[in-house]
Amino acid sequence: MVLRPISSHNMKAADAAKKAMESSQQPLVFDAAVLSHQTDISNQFIWPEEDKPRPEAVEELSVPLIDLEGFLSGDPCSAARVTRLVGEACERHGFFQVINHGIDPRLLDKAHGCVQKFFTMPLDEKQRAQRKPGESCGYASSFTGRFANKLPWKETLSFRFASSSSIDVLDYFIDTLGDDFDYFGRVYQDYCEAMSNLSLVIMEVLGLSLGVGRSHFREFFEGNDSIMRLNYYPPCQKPDLTLGTGPHCDPTSLTILHQDDVGGLQVFTEGNWRSISPKTDAFVVNIGDTFMASLTYSNMHALSNGRYKSCLHRAVVNSTKARKSLAFFLCPQTHKVVRPPKALVDSDHPRIYPDFTWPVLLEFTQKQYRADMKTLDAFSKWVVQLIDQGDDPP
Repeated sequence: MVLRPISSHNMKAADAAKKAMESSQQPLVFDAAVLSHQTDISNQFIWPEEDKPRPEAVEELSVPLIDLEGFLSGDPCSAARVTRLVGEACERHGFFQVINHGIDPRLLDKAHGCVQKFFTMPLDEKQRAQRKPGESCGYASSFTGRFANKLPWKETLSFRFASSSSIDVLDYFIDTLGDDFDYFGRVYQDYCEAMSNLSLVIMEVLGLSLGVGRSHFREFFEGNDSIMRLNYYPPCQKPDLTLGTGPHCDPTSLTILHQDDVGGLQVFTEGNWRSISPKTDAFVVNIGDTFMASLTYSNMHALSNGRYKSCLHRAVVNSTKARKSLAFFLCPQTHKVVRPPKALVDSDHPRIYPDFTWPVLLEFTQKQYRADMKTLDAFSKWVVQLIDQGDDPP
């Protein structure tokens, strides 16, 4: 049984509830140029006590710094060391950093420069790329179109990158924002291509670390249909009350993040929040739900059949500096079925989760359930309920 995108029949109740909730709320406009200077923030941005940032979270998380130079050059000793370190990190918390990755630092500078230029534009200009309800791409100011409370203090611009189709990043920028954004489109087309290539290298490492060979996951993700997201976290005069991004596990397969020099990324591991400080020459890499089903919140198994962890993480803000980051979310092609390799299924790791396609989980998080720390648990219950009711899963 293969799960495919959610049908309109299954979405009616969720859409009706969402519309009712949204109609009862006063519209909130997230204008960073105004809000970043206000000493009083709306209650919608104030998170519960258990989620608010705490001073102890500034302690650094120990994540391995993976030097890819030897792996890329084919050195067997380097490959063995990289494979071991990545495997250990993925079993603990799913986060590691990579250096000597071959990405041109000039491209990184250009990409960060475009983030700064876009998000400092007037709000009405940014809204030309406004994300439509239920979609995953476009401009979003604090996701105010989707949720009515516990709002993140952030702005994003997301767009698709498909390495094997006619979907073109340059065309997206020109069609959405106009000819003046030709430069943006060319920069991010180059950046996405570089991230796609790097992600395939990392998939080789993950395949080796799981014992299924160098080519297994690389071949699965060649021709990926991925998501690129530009994140902008404006200053907040009450950073101890809110979050830039709430606790969540990425529903995608792999995330490659480049931070600017303003810290803010935190990971929840061993019962505590810990920080990952920015390193100019390093990318932060983490496993997503589609690659690994979270052992903390669910018994589901996906591509790695539960051997590796997709860990909770969040972003905090500060009162003085805007923070920028570039996030590339690796996703399979929409028609590819997510299932673990046979080598990862045995008596100790049985198949207990049906095959599915990536768009099912994406649509679930966009239209039916807010992506948070319990996304996979909710997704699992929804799947089981459909099967128990005798419905034909989408």
